[in-house]
This record gives sequence, C-alpha cells and structure tokens, in this order.
Amino acid sequence: MALPVAFFAAFFAYPVAAIVSRGLHVDGVWRFGRVADVLAGSDIRHVLWFTLWQALASTALTLLVALPGAYVFARLDFPGKEVLRAAVTVPFVLPTVVVGTAFLALVGRGGLLDDLWGVRLDTTVWAILLAHVFFNYAVVVRTVGGLWAQLDPRQEDAARVLGASRLAAWRKVTLPALGPSLAAAALMVFLFTFTSFGVVQILGGPAFSTLEVEIYRQTSEIFDLSTAAVLTLVQFAAVGAILAVHAWTVRRRESALGLVDTSRTAARPRGAGQWALLASVLATVAVLLVLPLAVLVERSLDAPGFGYYRALTRDDGGTFLVPPVNAVAVSLQYAVAATLIAVLIGTLAAAALTRRDAGPLVRGFDALLMLPLGVSAVTVGFGFLIALDKPPLDLRGSWILVPLAQALVGAPFVVRVMLPVLRAVDERLREAAAVLGASPWRVWREVDLPVVRRALLVAAGFAFAVSLGEFGATVFIARPDNPTLPVAVARLLSRPGDLNYGEAMALSTILMVVCAVALLVLERLRSDRTGEW
Repeated sequence: MALPVAFFAAFFAYPVAAIVSRGLHVDGVWRFGRVADVLAGSDIRHVLWFTLWQALASTALTLLVALPGAYVFARLDFPGKEVLRAAVTVPFVLPTVVVGTAFLALVGRGGLLDDLWGVRLDTTVWAILLAHVFFNYAVVVRTVGGLWAQLDPRQEDAARVLGASRLAAWRKVTLPALGPSLAAAALMVFLFTFTSFGVVQILGGPAFSTLEVEIYRQTSEIFDLSTAAVLTLVQFAAVGAILAVHAWTVRRRESALGLVDTSRTAARPRGAGQWALLASVLATVAVLLVLPLAVLVERSLDAPGFGYYRALTRDDGGTFLVPPVNAVAVSLQYAVAATLIAVLIGTLAAAALTRRDAGPLVRGFDALLMLPLGVSAVTVGFGFLIALDKPPLDLRGSWILVPLAQALVGAPFVVRVMLPVLRAVDERLREAAAVLGASPWRVWREVDLPVVRRALLVAAGFAFAVSLGEFGATVFIARPDNPTLPVAVARLLSRPGDLNYGEAMALSTILMVVCAVALLVLERLRSDRTGEW
C-alpha cells in the first residue's frame, strides 16, 4: 500500500487541499464564513439546484432508455451481439468533449436537425440530458445486464406456473433480485452526471452551469479562488456521500450474486413481443448512439478533399503554437505514460485489498480510490499548478505533470478490473509456492500473473482510453506547445469560423477512432473470468 498511498497523497489530496486552503486561508486567517456567504448567493444556489436537478433527470432518463437494452443483452441471443455490445460501449470511453461535439453537430447551429427542420436544441437542457444518456447508456447495460444474465429464469417461470402474470412475476421475482445492481448503476450515472463538465461546457451555453463548470469559471475566468474553494468543498461532500451509498450497494450486490445461478441464459427471441423489443433496442442504439457519431464524421468530411483534416497540419501561430495534428502524437505519448503509472498503482492497490489480513484502513482505501472520479478534475488540475511548484515536487515545467493527472483517473478503473480476478486466485496456491521456497516476487510471477494477465491487459486498455480523453485537469496543465486532443478540440470550438468548427470535428473523429480501436481490442481480450464492469 505504500506506493499507492504516497501517490494519492502527493497528487490528489495535497493539490486539492492546497487550492481549498488558498481560497479559504486569506492573510493568515481562515475565513469559514465565506462558505455561508457563497452559498447564500442566488447565482450559486441556481447552479447547485441545476446540478442536482439535471443529474436526477439524466439518471431517470438513462434508466428508462437503457433497461430494455440490458434485458436484450442479458436474455436474447442474436447475430452480431458482441459487435453491438462493443458499439454501445464506445460512448462511455469517449471523452466528454467528443460527446459534446457530436451532439453539437447533431442539434447545434448548422447541425443535422437545423439543416433538415430548422430545429436547434443546443443551449437547452434537452441537449444536455440526451448527451448524458448517450454517455451513460453502457453503464446500465453492463451493470444491470451483467447481473440479469446470471439470474435463473426458472424462478420467474415458476411464478408464472403458479398463476402470476408476466408483469407480476417480473415485479415480484426478478426486480427484487436486480435491485442492488439497479441502485449501483443509478448511483454511478448520478455521479458521472453530477460532476459533468465537458458536455455542459459545450452544449449548455451561458444559461446552464453545473458545479464543475462553475468551479472552472471561478478559477480561470473570474479568478475568485474563495468561491471555487467553497464549491469544491460542496462537491467533495456530495461525492463522498454518493460513494458511501455506492459502496453499500456494491456489497449488497456481491452478496446477491453468490445466491444465483451463474450460467448464461440467453436464447433466440421467441414471439412477436421479444422480436419487437429487440427491434426497438436496435432502433434506440441507431438513433441515440450511432447517429451523433455518424453526423460527427460527416461534418468532418464537409470540406472537399479532406480539407478539414489537411487543415490540421497548418501552423496558424494563433491558438496553437504547433499544428493541431501534433496533438495526436502528444495525446498518445501522454496516454501511454499515464497507463503505465495507473497500472502500477492500481495493481499494487488491488493486490493489497485482496489480502485476507487487510485491516479496516486498507479496506477503507478502496472507497478513497474512487474519489478522483467524482471530485472536480478542474480543482485537481488547478491544484497541480499552485501546489507542485516547490522542491521536491516542483513539476510545473515537467512533461510528466499531464500523465500524473490522467493516471489519477485511470487508476480506479484498474483497481475495479483487477480486484475480482485477484480475489479469484486460490490463496492455497500462493501458500504452497511459498512453502516450496518461492520468493514473493516469484509467487506473483508463477501463480498470480498467469491468471490475471488477461485482466491486466483489459485494465491497461481502460486506463489508456480514459487517459486519452481526460479533459478537466489537462485543460489547466497542458502546455500550449503540447496540447492533448481534448484540449485542442475545446480550443478550436471556442474560436469562430467554419474552418475551426470543421477542424474540431476532424480532431474529434480522430479521437473517437482511437478510442473505438482500443475498445475493440478490449472486447477481444475480455473473457468471462474478467467479469463485467
């Protein structure tokens, strides 16, 4: 645990504490009264209300749209199922900047709906809600569908034989068993939408602002660190409560999983009802998930002769000190470095958490590992700038700063993938190897590594995809001559003109393709032993 604890203390706890103290500790005096002053403002109350309201609405809408998909993937077997499973997962690993850009191409000025019917939904709450459903659809399908596939359908059949209707059997038998996974999926969606930044920043306009967007505005535009510090504390408290509830539901889910049949129960659709359900899910995937990405690609090809892609090689000497296409190589280099760090930290933490003699402090660290996913990435990025500027952590001029921030987000995914596989390794094998004289390193190499190698590759793939698309922290610390792809897209969108808009679409398409290729590799590596995430 020494290295993971040191890593999170130095690159998460310390920067966050630094920016909070900088905002609340003024002239040697702690100004806690500033908390009440900030929260009393009508503008901030509006931000808090909108953050909560849109997260609840996004969660409810995502569950409503995605639950039929969870059933289809769990219970029905049809040609192309694995390809479709990969397709619905692509939005989840896409950077939020790309998601926002895709919906901007669909519902914004000059978008598909504007061209066809003169309808614009950007700068409306509907654009934000639909983008959140697009982003989180796979969370519900994977989380709820993974458990649904393991439930024994004979229990529901028995209820039908005893006279229950199909709806009553589902409500009284299947729904209670799915309850923990439904709660876990809802909490995960709520967490992601509560801390939404890129989607709201691009689609919301000046009328809509979440806590994350407001923290960014207070730090980068108004330079009011005290207000930003208060909002960071509010978000930290809210995310802590969400994660505590999430940990409780996960424990319930794990205990439920031990009671059900783990055999796969998918079968070919039978009857008009199941075929209609399958058709509706395919239509939903096509319209909600595939269409925005297809429009994004189409807009990137509007200029003849791949004009927008060729324009990425120019050096305009303005927003970019280098040609925008350089962001591709920079992002890949940073993502590889971040992946190596995240795999090292996450694997060590997972190994410590699986030990039988792990104490309560070690088990509590499991929940703390999830905090970087919920705490403001904007706060972490700005905290890097003001905290890591003195020896021995004077890193502001170092290239490693960006991979460190990205690894903070990737490490929790590594832990979540590695934990169930490491727990499946029989402890008696390790003990037998140790009795025969094997060193701890050799025990790991000969016993654990052959079992977890595939999961390790899957974890590395997730860390790579997440690192590639990190935006909230990177926007603060990426150097002008080394922008990452998400930062470059955001800069292009902030500039007027059709050429900049087209270049943003082209860069977003490149980023989408790289993430999709990484995901397809993951799907080939995925096995039943690695489990669902």
